[in-house]
Amino acid sequence: MTPMHLNPLDVLLYFSAFVLFIALVLLLSGRVEKQRRFEARIAALHRGPDRADPASFATIGAEPAESPGLLNMVSGFGDRVMRSGVLSRQSLDSLQETLRVSGFRSRHALGLLIGAKLLLLLGAPLLTWLILRVAGANASVQFYLSVLAAVGGLLSPDMIIRLLRRRHLALLEAGIADALDMLVICSQAGLGLEPALERVGRDIGFAHPAVAQEFAQTSQDMRVNADRRAAVINLGKRTGLESLRRLSGTLVQTMQYGTPLSDALRGLAAEHRQETLNRFETKAGRLSVMLTLPMIAFILPCLFMVVGGPAIVQVLHAYHQ
Repeated sequence: MTPMHLNPLDVLLYFSAFVLFIALVLLLSGRVEKQRRFEARIAALHRGPDRADPASFATIGAEPAESPGLLNMVSGFGDRVMRSGVLSRQSLDSLQETLRVSGFRSRHALGLLIGAKLLLLLGAPLLTWLILRVAGANASVQFYLSVLAAVGGLLSPDMIIRLLRRRHLALLEAGIADALDMLVICSQAGLGLEPALERVGRDIGFAHPAVAQEFAQTSQDMRVNADRRAAVINLGKRTGLESLRRLSGTLVQTMQYGTPLSDALRGLAAEHRQETLNRFETKAGRLSVMLTLPMIAFILPCLFMVVGGPAIVQVLHAYHQ
């Protein structure tokens, strides 16, 4: 069988078409998800505020009622690897903590991560070797790229989890200010801490699902835990976010010393708004410095070409004559 040689331009075109296809899929899925959440919010408003279904909005890391068969197979494979004792308890606890901080708290999340890592470790080099063999690459290139694909397959789930963790923390940070304002309203209306957290978690879920998840978890911990302060402290410990740790510290202070909840939350909300404004001002102040390098690299050469281009053309024309 004669190996098929691919033109580098054809490979570039195929890769560009694949990237464009993935971008279109992500764009369409984002539009569909926004439309679905909008329709769910309209339906909840028609049902009334007290009959809103908390499960009608997407919560990060929530466990679906029925997982696809492929995910079940991957998570089952990861569960068998965990039960085999190949991985130490410390490694499993570290992975579980990383998933919990990233917002994935399903009981199948750890098995899915481990199964995906092992399957990519075995499948990525095999697929790379087959592609390179069909393309007619030599043996050394096949070996080194297959090893590189194995390393990438092993590490890519961790990189994706880190990206999702940063996204989850950014979503939490973006929704804390609105959640604090809603907590102030609920406390002024006479609700206690646990009903206020539950109500805010239910109502804010359409706009900030990550905050709704954290508040729902905290209210559930407060119901099942005899020490309500430990449940509130876990609100800040789960993600390590500074704003949530300050919120948990403020709530513990109100529970311990009996300070008014609405006053403490109002002061914390004003402080958080001011810090957010300061961060925006800092980013705006750095904007001029960050634009210096792109201006030098892209704008100034074009300006020099426009200004000096005619003179250079005339000099070259006179030289050739």
